[in-house]
Amino acid sequence: MTKHKTIGEISLLGGHPALDFVNTVDSRGARWGPEFLTSYSDLVSWARRLDVIDDEEQRTLLSLATNSPSDAERELIRARELRETLHRILLTETSNEAVRVRDLELLNEFTRQAQERRSLAIVDDTIEWRHSPARHLDSVTIRVGWLAANLLTSRRERRPIRVCEGPNCGWLFLDHSRNGHRRWCSDRTCGSHARVRKFRAVRAE
Repeated sequence: MTKHKTIGEISLLGGHPALDFVNTVDSRGARWGPEFLTSYSDLVSWARRLDVIDDEEQRTLLSLATNSPSDAERELIRARELRETLHRILLTETSNEAVRVRDLELLNEFTRQAQERRSLAIVDDTIEWRHSPARHLDSVTIRVGWLAANLLTSRRERRPIRVCEGPNCGWLFLDHSRNGHRRWCSDRTCGSHARVRKFRAVRAE
């Protein structure tokens, strides 16, 4: 029996938290899934791995979820909705398709809520935007929405987003390769598998 990876075991190959959030589905290629965000605690664990929240905020959110499991489940569904919305929006960077108005409206709602929970603070003698402490079940998704908005609006200053060409992958990543033509989320996994398939196909001819 094949053991599926957990949210704490999946690779973080996107190069940005918003891309790694979209990549919490194991495959978006020839097949879909399995799903890595199977519980609210998975969402919190993922956020801690990516430093979207800190240790104290993680404890706070898990406590809130324990006390309000139905609310936590609803927030998990909402997080998945945001993830799929971001996937569609981010894919438009690799195609000629336009962003759906409804998708942009949803992301705008998350960024509006994020702005309401941010304030200016002095950090190491500089003024920075800081999130208010995560004290609500929607804190992770709101912060991810903010991060995604920053990624999308920085297109002219950053490397391009690519889609892994692995047939059972489809993960998104920032292309930091020297020539700007990276094809795989990971050369050791999808890239290696592609080379094996090509070798076998040549031998079969």
